[in-house]
Amino acid sequence: MEIRISGLSKTYGTGDKRVKALNAVDLTIPANSIYTLLGPSGCGKTTLLRCIVGLEQPDAGEIRIGEHVVWSSEQGISVPPEKRGLGMVFQTYAIWPHMSVFDNIAYPLQVAGVARASIRERVGRVLDFVQLQGLGARPATNLSGGQQQRVALARALVAEPRVILFDEPLSNLDAKLREETRKDLKKFLSKLELTAVYVTHDRVEALALSDHIAVLRAGEIVETGAPQDIYFRARSRYVADFIGRVNQIPATVAGHEDGLTLVDTSMGQLACRSGAELARGSEIMLCIRPEQLRLNAATPAPARMNVLTGTLHEIEFVGEVFEANVQIGGERLVVSLDAASDPHAGDEVQVAVAPQHCLLLPR
Repeated sequence: MEIRISGLSKTYGTGDKRVKALNAVDLTIPANSIYTLLGPSGCGKTTLLRCIVGLEQPDAGEIRIGEHVVWSSEQGISVPPEKRGLGMVFQTYAIWPHMSVFDNIAYPLQVAGVARASIRERVGRVLDFVQLQGLGARPATNLSGGQQQRVALARALVAEPRVILFDEPLSNLDAKLREETRKDLKKFLSKLELTAVYVTHDRVEALALSDHIAVLRAGEIVETGAPQDIYFRARSRYVADFIGRVNQIPATVAGHEDGLTLVDTSMGQLACRSGAELARGSEIMLCIRPEQLRLNAATPAPARMNVLTGTLHEIEFVGEVFEANVQIGGERLVVSLDAASDPHAGDEVQVAVAPQHCLLLPR
């Protein structure tokens, strides 16, 4: 079920103390996809989610789910949450402690007056789906955090919604359980023919779960795209920096050659992916991810590589990799090194980076 949002605005507060949580947001969420709203605290992502589900009333704009307008300031339409055909998984799971797993999941169907036999069949089916079979009679609070998250998912799915919405559902789990549950959630959602809208401030969650990502900032959508496009081909410095660690190096366009753009930096001249629209002399920012810098590697053919000489500083072991600073000319770059390597501060190293990994963005 496609979701189309047009000109959506929402302001909180009164008088001089007014905060624009959403500023004329336009967004299309494709049907049968996992769409993540990503951004820092206070950017408007949860407000947007709550407007879609009907828990917040926008000030202006329109929300359309499928072919049905569920909110419109111009037409005076405001469909209540329970009539929008949506499922919702909250950050706190909202598990009722006095109920069994079965009753927690069955509750929406009981409220809707569904026949008892149908409830048993549907709850049994969704318990199997989220791999909680055999646990229906157990008190819900006797489950682990990851299992409680599955109960919340099952309760949202049992009503067979057209769209399911998630408000940072993994944020209460520890790091290892969060990773395991994220993989399970991706597997479950990929099997379902429904639209999932997922809110998070965690870039790893967004990259791992999503078919599409919208990055928000101060109530506005800065950029949308597939996870790899957002990560490797960001169109703004804000998105490039927010979605992951990135070296940002001031540069000036020196010209264009063989389909590449040459830029001058304090480290020397580098060849970058084509920025043919950039005029000679343009001041831009060169962005390179730490993992795309290779140390002491032979230059592969036929790709043209930028090879620079620098000195290692401030080496830190973080488990999967070493992270180090490399001083090259007037810049100090963050570089990821293989955990099997044996780096030493003060070593002179060769740093190589392919042109396609050199992203040019406006300053």
